[in-house]
Amino acid sequence: MTYWYEGPLAAFDTETTGVDVENDRIVSAALVVQDASGARPRVTRWLVNPGVPVPAAATEVHGLTEEHLQRNGRWPAPVMYEMAEALAEQAAVGRPLVVMNAPFDLTLLDRELRRHRASSLGRWLERSPLRVLDPWVLDKHLDRYRKGRRTLTDLCAHYGVPLEGAHEAAADAVAALEVTRAVGRRFAARLERLSPAELHTLQAVWHAAQARGLQAWFARSGTEEVVDPAWPLRPELPAAA
Repeated sequence: MTYWYEGPLAAFDTETTGVDVENDRIVSAALVVQDASGARPRVTRWLVNPGVPVPAAATEVHGLTEEHLQRNGRWPAPVMYEMAEALAEQAAVGRPLVVMNAPFDLTLLDRELRRHRASSLGRWLERSPLRVLDPWVLDKHLDRYRKGRRTLTDLCAHYGVPLEGAHEAAADAVAALEVTRAVGRRFAARLERLSPAELHTLQAVWHAAQARGLQAWFARSGTEEVVDPAWPLRPELPAAA
């Protein structure tokens, strides 16, 4: 029997103009599809001219300058359509989709679809819902008492996964996919009997609990930051851009 963490998986990642899912824009993205553990991945990349300024702080993270994106990036509307179609194809064939910190990337894509296509990610997924695997949520639930940060770089170091070219969408997607496989193997006794669909439902519960814990910590420390418990997609705000 092949368990989900050894079988077909896809992974999606974006690079952006910032960290505000309601107002920032996607500048690059990648979808990685792997038919089985160890198989050569198939990679689709997108480069986007966001039509807005690219802050220097964002360029420092992913290396994509505003000039480069204006010269080589495509206009957002057709690219967002292609991304949504690609994710819908993965859902249609039942292939689980790995997304590190899913509420960030998937919400950004949803807002871009609303902005440029007068649509939403949910409309692409009406017939076949995504089965998302989020290594951040999985690791934090399964190894909740481990101290330290849990960025993708940290998770790669912890699980022994190579990460070459961090903050390049395809490299990050491949790394997140391999971290997810590594989490599955390490916690096989707790995960192997669960299907990706069951894990998707459980992660929504786990993420909400993690968000409540973080919100309580912020409250105790006097920080006013709000933690959204929604996973894998944040609901639309009335004032969304």
